[in-house]
Amino acid sequence: MTTLHATSFKHASAPFPTIAARAIDVVKTYGRDEATVRALDGANVAIPAGRFTAVMGPSGSGKSTLVHALAGLDRIDSGQVLLGGTDLSALSERDRTLLRRDRLGFVFQSFNLVPALTAAENIALPLTLAGKKPDPAWQAELVAMLGLGARLNHRPAQLSGGQQQRVAVGRALIARPDIVFADEPTGNLDSRSGAALLRFLRDATRSYGQTIVMVTHDPVAASYADQVVFLADGRVVDELANPTPETVLARTAHLDTPDGK
Repeated sequence: MTTLHATSFKHASAPFPTIAARAIDVVKTYGRDEATVRALDGANVAIPAGRFTAVMGPSGSGKSTLVHALAGLDRIDSGQVLLGGTDLSALSERDRTLLRRDRLGFVFQSFNLVPALTAAENIALPLTLAGKKPDPAWQAELVAMLGLGARLNHRPAQLSGGQQQRVAVGRALIARPDIVFADEPTGNLDSRSGAALLRFLRDATRSYGQTIVMVTHDPVAASYADQVVFLADGRVVDELANPTPETVLARTAHLDTPDGK
């Protein structure tokens, strides 16, 4: 595995903006009338640039909905979502699609690789769709960092789960996005592969200044992040810097109590 050099990444050569993304009084509901579910109920959060943020909360707390709103995957009912200086609520569906392609990266629990493409082709896919070619030096360094050099010509079915998820991380990083969103990225991995993946994400932040937002239910996974944001009942209720599995678990148990105390 190669040594990581911060100068390889576009963000490392310029000062980071203070906030990469922000949700302001965001409300998101699903269903109608008596079946209405208020997934986000005035959520407010600021995602610092160049840091690894984990998002946690009880089942149904709105954590995935919040990340989908920040990523422009879901439209909100009210409030405001900003990506840098861009107001996502003011964009057309086409412009939001282009923004996701050009400025965001995604890592999903189910990998979402294209079965007919090789690992190399899957990694390059965001740029291919945009009619661009990868920067050879950055692609080579990324492949080396992920330990995929011997697997580039293999299709997903020929790769282990951990290798497939590393390909997905490479795909998320290849275009040097403003933010990478990861939704339960270790959910389908064994503990060893999951830990390796989390180290890759942490290294991408520390060595390249990559902003990463990860939804997780796992206190150990959250401990790899620089900070944890906790949701309950559709609102951000707490934040924790420099998390450890023990401090995350204690705060999560606190959220699960009936009165929140």
